[in-house]
Amino acid sequence: MKKPLGFILVVFLFSSCETKKTSLDITGTWKLLSGTLIENNVATVTDYTKDKEFIKIINATHFAFLGHDLNHGKDSSAYFSSGGGPYSLTDSSYTEHLEYCNERQWEHNDFKFTVSINNDTLQIKGIEKVEGTNVNRLNIEKYIRVKE
Repeated sequence: MKKPLGFILVVFLFSSCETKKTSLDITGTWKLLSGTLIENNVATVTDYTKDKEFIKIINATHFAFLGHDLNHGKDSSAYFSSGGGPYSLTDSSYTEHLEYCNERQWEHNDFKFTVSINNDTLQIKGIEKVEGTNVNRLNIEKYIRVKE
């Protein structure tokens, strides 16, 4: 009688354990420090600590991003970018589904990235490809966590 009861107990314990995928904690507000776009073997690096600002806000289910120039759009550096939607994260595989974007042709596209965190620094790296446009590039972004 002890053996079947022990077996049943072990089966019960294993069946009641919830398997959870391990993921990085990327929730929070992140300020973009630099962005590198590599397209046709040409790299363009943008420093977001000088004339532009860009943040990404990530909660449990959605992301949003906002970016603008620091001259209030009053000269040739005028820049504004925004968008957001749901995302998924499994281990270091991060996929954004862009539902809303000021560049409307980017909407309803999925963008697959690899993410890593080192202390308060988040790096996102992946291919951005938008059908019907000339966009097909490697995007590497480096963020710092915004303290509350």
